[in-house]
Amino acid sequence: MKRWLAVWLTHWRRRWQARRGDGRAIPDRLWARVVADLPCLHVLDAGEQARLRDLCAAFLTRKEFSGAHGLVVDDRMALLVAAQACLPLRHRGLAALAWYDDFVGIVLHPDEVVAPRRTRDEAGVVHEYDEALAGEAMQGGPIVLAWPRVLGSAPGATGVGHNLVIHEFAHAIDLHGKPLGQPADGCPLLPAGFLGLSAAAARQHWHTVLTEAHATHRQRVALHERFGAPPPWLDAYGAESLAEFFAVACEAYCVDRERLAEAHADLFALLDAFFARPTAPGDTR
Repeated sequence: MKRWLAVWLTHWRRRWQARRGDGRAIPDRLWARVVADLPCLHVLDAGEQARLRDLCAAFLTRKEFSGAHGLVVDDRMALLVAAQACLPLRHRGLAALAWYDDFVGIVLHPDEVVAPRRTRDEAGVVHEYDEALAGEAMQGGPIVLAWPRVLGSAPGATGVGHNLVIHEFAHAIDLHGKPLGQPADGCPLLPAGFLGLSAAAARQHWHTVLTEAHATHRQRVALHERFGAPPPWLDAYGAESLAEFFAVACEAYCVDRERLAEAHADLFALLDAFFARPTAPGDTR
């Protein structure tokens, strides 16, 4: 067989495998390298890693990566993003990728993105300023990520529950199914029959648990900032809004489940149900 034909057939086979969620479409050496690069994957057992690899294969066929300002996105970079984006979905399976169907583009920047902002305060005064962003999720996409932060925490971060990719994709989950123009609010579209409740009751329960946990977190942040109390382990940025709190909680849920369970037990249980994680009583692995 001619070499060019063998290469073409291999490529075609991998594309076919990937579309149907077959992790074998991802070369073994590339997958091993990405797992080694991401400590949050080291705690997964063989079954979880296999499910995640299948999700990544399907995810990569549905998304288009591009680099800004001359950044060249290679296979490893794309897979690093995919592995973190799909990590929360590994127990829900391929159907959960529908949460990411509202966008196609993922843009990697070589550094933080400076975005112009325009806000109006309560007195009606308009304020314009520039904001440096490590990432941003917009309704309809694309998702924007600063490449140096894809692998690491924010500079100076003291907690270990940070993950930029999971944070921005949690916003995408939050935005999924919302009417155009409706902002993220920390209350994603819940699966049918969530917790055995009606849709209205499930949403009310979600909002109650999230709101109470957010209020607790805001209080802990305020005590730290105003009175010098120990800082909360969960990222203080989550105090900004319910949407940011949900995204921050998803980061922590995937990166350090045990700490989140200690800090917010009810929210932890809610996320276990949302992401369909099978757990035994007391299991926070």
